Amino acid sequence: MEKLNYEVLEKSGYTGYIKKEAPVKVLQFGEGNFLRAFVDYFFDDSNETADWNGKVALVQPIGSGLTDIINSQEGLYTLYLRGSDKGERVNLKRVISVVDKCYNPYVEWDKVIEIAKSDDLEFVTSNTTEAGIVYDPDSKPDQIPPVSFPAKLAVLLNERFKAGKKGVAVLSCELIDNNGKELQKIINMHIDDWGWGDDFKTWINEENLFCSTLVDRIVPGRIRDPEELSRLNEENGYEDALLDVGEIFGVWYIEGPKELEDQLPFKKAGLNVHVVPDVVPYKKRKVRILNGAHTGFVLGAYLAGQDIVRDCMKNEAIHGFMNKMLYDEVIPVLPLPKDECDAFAEAVTDRFNNPFVDHQLLSISLNSTSKWKARNMPSFLDYIDKFGKLPEALTMSLAAYIAFYSSDIKRLEDDGLVLKRPAGNEYKAQDDRYVLEFFYDHKDRDDETLVKDVLSYTKMWDMDMTTIDGLTEKVTADLKLIREEGVEAAYRSVL
Repeated sequence: MEKLNYEVLEKSGYTGYIKKEAPVKVLQFGEGNFLRAFVDYFFDDSNETADWNGKVALVQPIGSGLTDIINSQEGLYTLYLRGSDKGERVNLKRVISVVDKCYNPYVEWDKVIEIAKSDDLEFVTSNTTEAGIVYDPDSKPDQIPPVSFPAKLAVLLNERFKAGKKGVAVLSCELIDNNGKELQKIINMHIDDWGWGDDFKTWINEENLFCSTLVDRIVPGRIRDPEELSRLNEENGYEDALLDVGEIFGVWYIEGPKELEDQLPFKKAGLNVHVVPDVVPYKKRKVRILNGAHTGFVLGAYLAGQDIVRDCMKNEAIHGFMNKMLYDEVIPVLPLPKDECDAFAEAVTDRFNNPFVDHQLLSISLNSTSKWKARNMPSFLDYIDKFGKLPEALTMSLAAYIAFYSSDIKRLEDDGLVLKRPAGNEYKAQDDRYVLEFFYDHKDRDDETLVKDVLSYTKMWDMDMTTIDGLTEKVTADLKLIREEGVEAAYRSVL
């Protein structure tokens, strides 16, 4: 079977949208599955629906990558967006043609510089992982290329400045807080280190936009099952080494001035991309609703005999418990309009119902102590502060957390704590070592003592939670209900 390129695609009979020629308007650091299923998808759609007329040049951020494969396919790849939309199964296929070419900066740095100096360039995007936006004092401007991503970008922007070109908008997609601001700060540090002067520093900070962004789309990526991959290639009529898969849901929040919305093509294209003055409230919403829902119900759901997220959405008690937690306890304390939060929560059910993803509860349970503290505890404390009482579902989720880490403890191993769930099978809780050792050391304590010791362990929660009025007694009662009647009955008790 022939490999995908423009000629082969035409012979395959593909009738979808394709754009072969356009000026490069985006320089993108990163060529992996996520950016290609998210950022590049949005730009590709904008070519079709908003007549954006642009291409994206990819830069391989490290020494090894996908450059040769991408260029052998002339930038083309097949994207499947799969999931559930209002309960309906969705499986959309699109051949993405927005990628112009991919460059390996370790052998083509001069060509990347030429793109950076182009009159057509408007945007820089990046996803160089959480480790990408770091200050590296060993990165130097005379390295070809500089070691770190911020140093690479500093050199490229300096070349653009020296060429007398206008600034660009930098859209950082790395999963760290204030990603754009952090990138800008590190570039300014390099300017100072390298003695590049006030004129360039002023141009960097006044003529360029460094936008923090919040990205939200689950991207499983390339298909691992060789039989499914072979079947899809056969259906498509070509071999695609870059075939990519993402969930149907996708939203991108970009922090910037209102005029950026008109510069970007996404609003005109009607896409779920939004320019906002501050991404922090939207990140808080994502963490507390989407991530908080996972951590809030999965530990108890696993003890109730469930194994994957999708099946939990079909269980009346578990799904009802999740909704109670989100709509009655989390959303009322979020700093965004209720209707927007309700819509986001409704989309969560569709995302958890994805018929194409078997999301294992045990994999979600990893490091649940720090997850509960980061995702659920802020809503828990805000609710108490606002309403002057304990939130029933979030309190029950705390009891379910304790139950998960103390269900018939068998042994402590190097990589986890081995327990037994009511169904009879052993499972392994994986968390920070001190957490596992704590629960193992408490395996013979009565539940009243266990609850008191968990809640008062400040290393876990950064506070003594026994000081919260009525919490110790309520968690103890909830844990007793879980032990005696099971999680489903316990979850129903709060509905």
